[in-house]
This record gives sequence, C-alpha cells and structure tokens, in this order.
Amino acid sequence: MIYKTEAGEREILRRYEQSLANWPIPAEHRRVPTREGDTFVLVCGPVDAPPLVLFHGSGSNATIWMGDVPAWAEHFRVHAIDMIGEPGFSAPARPPLHSPAYARWLDDVLEQLGLDRVAITGASLGGWLALDYATRRPDRIEKLALLCPGGVGRQKIGFLFKALLYKPFGTWGTRRSIQAVAGVDPREEPEIAEYLTLMFTHFLPRRDRLPVFSDEALGKLAMPVMVIVGGRDAMFDSHDTARRINRAVPHASVTVLPEVAHSIIGQTQPILNFLRT
Repeated sequence: MIYKTEAGEREILRRYEQSLANWPIPAEHRRVPTREGDTFVLVCGPVDAPPLVLFHGSGSNATIWMGDVPAWAEHFRVHAIDMIGEPGFSAPARPPLHSPAYARWLDDVLEQLGLDRVAITGASLGGWLALDYATRRPDRIEKLALLCPGGVGRQKIGFLFKALLYKPFGTWGTRRSIQAVAGVDPREEPEIAEYLTLMFTHFLPRRDRLPVFSDEALGKLAMPVMVIVGGRDAMFDSHDTARRINRAVPHASVTVLPEVAHSIIGQTQPILNFLRT
C-alpha cells in the first residue's frame, strides 16, 4: 500500500490525469509489462532522435519534467518513466533497494521500449535509480545527468524531524514541511507547492535509507556524467556528494548551487547543452 486511503489515491491519480492532459507537446501514453507489474511511460520527440530516459524523484511522477520536455524533445526521443512504487500510473511495487531488482525492472522497461543504449536524467530518488543502473549496466548508458542524486552524499535525518514537527498542523503544516524539506516556497511556486501538498497528504513515501554507492561502484561510470546539487539541500549532504563524485568520477562535471535547496529547477538549458555535446 503506497497511499493512505483509496480516496486519496483516486484524488492523486485524478489530478495526474489532468496534468497529463496539459502535457506541453504531443506524447504517447504507453504501459509496458515488467516483472514488477505494468510501467507507465510518456514518450515524445522525434522517432529517429537519440533516446533520453527521465526518472523523477520520490513522491512525484513524470509531471516534474513538463517545463523541460519542450526543449529536450526537440533533440531527443524522450521517455519519461513513472517509477514503480511512486504516485503515478506504474505498479505500486517496492522491491528491496539493496537488491538488483530495480535494475532488472529497468531491463524489462527498456526491452519493451526497444531501447539499447540511452542517456538518463534523474532527480533525487530518480538520480539514485540512474546511478544504480549505470553502475550495474555501464555499457547501456550514453550519458548521465543527475539532479541532487541520492546514494552519494550523506543522507540527512534532520528533515524527518522538521516534517514531524509540522505534521499536527494540517494543510498549513504540510506546506511548511514541504518548504523546509524541499525548499519550495508556496509564495513563489504556488502550483508546485499545492501539488506537493496533495501528494504528501495522501501518499506514503519510502522511509528506508537509500543504499550508498561505494567509490568502486562510482568508478565504473566511464560515460560522461553531470551532477547538479543544491548547497541548502535538507535531505542530502550536497557538498559530500560533490566531493565524492569529484574523487571517484574525476571526469564528471559537478555544479553546486549555493542558495538552492533539494528542489532544483531552471536547469533545462545546462542539461540540454551537456546531453548534446
């Protein structure tokens, strides 16, 4: 069970359908079978363009890429995947993070989509998934662009106390918790804040710590790698992430945005420039 109630699940998926109806460019809606259950994928961009796979973070779905897709789909065949166990249209399965299960699931997804080698952009939990796959299947990855990826820098626990502190205060508390943890200010980004409030009112996020990749595993990343982190990230130690990537993957491009929190936006063009070079 990944939702608190069936009514909450219906409300989240209803809102998701509305968002998909406003997807900024024409897209195919595909549901592909895998060993973990059906997986939902939004596919857009020129059929003959190189493939780009997108992984969102925890408590989200493909809609986080709506602002990026118009630019990226001019040059790539974009596949925005709803991760299993998250509030999208994919199966609610949550296999063990320490196992090869997620890599095998993604093997199935890519096979069903007819994809061999791909570039991947992933955020937070999606960044962890991208790294997990790239360290296990390095020959299948063209490039990696990662936003605040999990599994590298120290995972903080202070954000859990902040979330619990605001929990008794209803919707107001949820919004304050989102601002404290994700860095999304309801006054500046009201639509994002409202959507996240809906998610975390009804959705049960994973509570287990993300497995940390060893230097040996990170050293397998011979492909071009771009990492962007926020200096004020409440969930991961971004400076630790930057240090470890610089040490273990010396050819990687690493950017620390000093005043940015966990939610990183406005990187459409830098990521596109990296993917195209």
